[in-house]
Amino acid sequence: MSAALLNGKELAAKKREAMKKEVSALIEGGTTPGLAVILVGDNQASQTYVRSKQKSCEQIGIHSVLIKLPEETTEATLLTEIDRLNEDPTIDGILVQLPLPPQIQERAVIEKITPSKDVDGFHPINIGKMMTKDKTFLPCTPYGIVEMLKEADITIGGKHVVVIGRSNIVGKPVGQLLLNEDATVTYCHSRTNDLATFTKQADILIVAIGKAKFIKASDVKEGAVVIDVGMNREDGKLCGDVDFEEVKEVASHLTPVPGGVGPMTITMLLENTIQSAKDRT
Repeated sequence: MSAALLNGKELAAKKREAMKKEVSALIEGGTTPGLAVILVGDNQASQTYVRSKQKSCEQIGIHSVLIKLPEETTEATLLTEIDRLNEDPTIDGILVQLPLPPQIQERAVIEKITPSKDVDGFHPINIGKMMTKDKTFLPCTPYGIVEMLKEADITIGGKHVVVIGRSNIVGKPVGQLLLNEDATVTYCHSRTNDLATFTKQADILIVAIGKAKFIKASDVKEGAVVIDVGMNREDGKLCGDVDFEEVKEVASHLTPVPGGVGPMTITMLLENTIQSAKDRT
């Protein structure tokens, strides 16, 4: 047995082609979707992510603005910049690239973005709406994971989902979104005892812990769907939190790294930005 690949790169390309048409129609109607990205400091990984986001916006016709601020920027200065963007009618989405320098509180920044422009889906109001299944902007990586499962016609309702990781960005929200889809969800983390006992029960296993090749074939139930959110470097090469070569022999479906979850994250950011533009028309 060799797992079927859940190819996020292909699905992202398909979705973006549809988005191009949607954005074109919005522009013809007088509304140009706009996304503002704020980058504080010189983190190399953050710069790479931001360039990718800008390029993706350009490809589908979204107007993008990059605001670069120096490493020593104060929290007050950043919050003032967010206030300005909150009031800018040409901007539908505001994204502050994380991580931030230590003098800036991440929570204060997230809460300053008006919920109607929080296309990352991190504002407490939007998280609350996600919990109650109200219409809102969903966190992009979890949103992309659910879209991948649905596109592959993988049944979610009634399945046992095990999430390894409890971050506010991936672990917690992906479990909630799958609970909203009628899955039974178990959360595991660094303090979980006998982790393999739980992972081997999973019909759908989602791994987001930041440890290269941590999950082995012996940790996975035969025929499980495995979603690898990890992005690590080992011997100069990108790899996930799942040992791909081992796990592909027991899983029914598996995401590759790179080319799995990653491309879907930016795609759902674009989706949220377009939705925000539609909401103001």
